[in-house]
Amino acid sequence: MRVRHGVVRAVVPYLLLAAVTACGYGSRAAEDDGRPVAAHGRKLSVDSVRIGYFPNLTHATALVGVEQGFIQEELGGTQLKAVAFSAGPSEIEALNAGAIDIGFIGPSPAVNGYTRSGGRNLRIVSGAASGGVSLVVDPRKIRTPGDVKGRRIATPQLGNTQDVAFLNWVAEQGWKVDPRGGDGDVSVIRTDPKVIPDAYRSGAVDGAWVPEPTASQLVAEGAKVLLDEATLWPEQQFVITNVVVSQRFLREHPDVVEAVLRGTVRTNRWIRAHPADAGRAANAALEELTGKELPAPVLAHAWPRIRFLDDPLAGTLRAQAGHAARAGLLEDPQLDGIYDLALLNKVLRAEGEPTVDDAALGVE
Repeated sequence: MRVRHGVVRAVVPYLLLAAVTACGYGSRAAEDDGRPVAAHGRKLSVDSVRIGYFPNLTHATALVGVEQGFIQEELGGTQLKAVAFSAGPSEIEALNAGAIDIGFIGPSPAVNGYTRSGGRNLRIVSGAASGGVSLVVDPRKIRTPGDVKGRRIATPQLGNTQDVAFLNWVAEQGWKVDPRGGDGDVSVIRTDPKVIPDAYRSGAVDGAWVPEPTASQLVAEGAKVLLDEATLWPEQQFVITNVVVSQRFLREHPDVVEAVLRGTVRTNRWIRAHPADAGRAANAALEELTGKELPAPVLAHAWPRIRFLDDPLAGTLRAQAGHAARAGLLEDPQLDGIYDLALLNKVLRAEGEPTVDDAALGVE
């Protein structure tokens, strides 16, 4: 396996930047861009590109692409600077403030951010992953979907992709929950995924609707998978991670965006062809970002539940936006023009792979 340890070490300081940017995206963030990763060769139209992502397995395209150097190789002399986040809304704030240029992010914060900006802040330029989300529960308290009523279920953050999906599922059961307060027939507990395993262990929550690896970490604590979200979608596919870019950066540096997309397409192909090596590379990246690797049983349970693909599954984004609107978390979601897949399809054609569709939601 070709692991570039120099690149890995360079990612660590960006946790500090993430901590800074989580508190606000002003001049200090610009001063603390962090140590550059290794770059060599011809420089593109900008000195560096700042890419945000989460220490989640659903963001493994970024984890592995940086770990293995696939993205940096396509950027040549332009430096890749990685920035870690723990939730989508804070990453959107960073994109809006110019603290990052490109981000890996779930569909709900992307739609929310695009709508709130009046369609002026970002474009989705690629998909990255599908699936990898489950409702996991304490089997001593919950054995059927009906048993969820009256229980305390955790989600990562108010309005994030899993929070919206859970609220939509609750509504489909005919139950009532205040979407913002989380109170009702089910208590929705919004909390950082890092502390959800401790909350489950202490009995503070009875289950969680969460992405990987948190879902499998709960399984390791004795929880059971009550529902794999993929089973709720046609062909068991739904977008869980997109690649977004600020409209300004896309307009001014399309060569850099195209290079990053060549790197993500190459990364996803390598992940599919080498799943075991890719899982280990993702785990090594998680250890660098969080200070702790996943236990082997957790990785083995989580990794096969995620599909890595370039198609943004645009039709499912429209459905997810509808879920947020029905939950009362987003008024009149704006989707027209949210996609610009021209560069991705250019890359896919050059690679001899099928092009992808924007479900009539692309920029004109």
